[in-house]
Amino acid sequence: MHSVWFGEFLGTLVLVLLGNGVGANVTLRKSYAADAGWMVITTGWALGVLCGVLVAQAFGSPGANLNPAITLASAVSSGNYANLPSMWLAQLLGAMGGASLVALHFGPHWKLSPDPAAKLGIFCTNAAVRSPLFNIISEALGTAVLVVVAGAIGSHGVSATGPAGGVGPWLVASLVWGIGLSLGGTTGYAINPARDLGPRIAHALLPIPGKGGSNWSYAPIPIIGDLAGGALAGLLLHYARL
Repeated sequence: MHSVWFGEFLGTLVLVLLGNGVGANVTLRKSYAADAGWMVITTGWALGVLCGVLVAQAFGSPGANLNPAITLASAVSSGNYANLPSMWLAQLLGAMGGASLVALHFGPHWKLSPDPAAKLGIFCTNAAVRSPLFNIISEALGTAVLVVVAGAIGSHGVSATGPAGGVGPWLVASLVWGIGLSLGGTTGYAINPARDLGPRIAHALLPIPGKGGSNWSYAPIPIIGDLAGGALAGLLLHYARL
């Protein structure tokens, strides 16, 4: 069980387990972390990215994309699209698995939390102010920043040999933390189609008490915006040859 596919699957599962997990910790009633706030959520997601990257690398995916937009950006930059379908599938299934484990872990808390919209927000994103064009722009910009800065971290312009061994995942986690703190308040910074779509599917399928609808009318926005941002950033990396 050591392959790029399994590394992407398991790394994305860990990413979403910890990311959705911090959302549940802060949102659900009778949690010790209830109402801990945005700083805790952004920090939890950043550390979730760190743990997901480390797991993906350990289990066979040295690139540790964990994100269809990053995989697309890499394909656009390199011109090699052969692995897109299998990587996207691994990431989507991993995200569904991570979200399902969160639902199980917080089992008794769901029925104690009355707000269906708050429960949905644990699994997937929504706009703070619904404006589809601007929401897409927000997601595209956040994803482009993710791709460009992640590319810069490993570039020869930063260091002739790249970051010191083991430092790269910490820098990427800091990058995600910064995006959440600076750009995340408009759309909840999905910046990852699998991270949004996989848990949204899990929310729709799982028997979560009082869950309400899964807000499918918003679901295309973090897919379109994130993939567009990733593709544009991939073009920039292709021509910049970092």
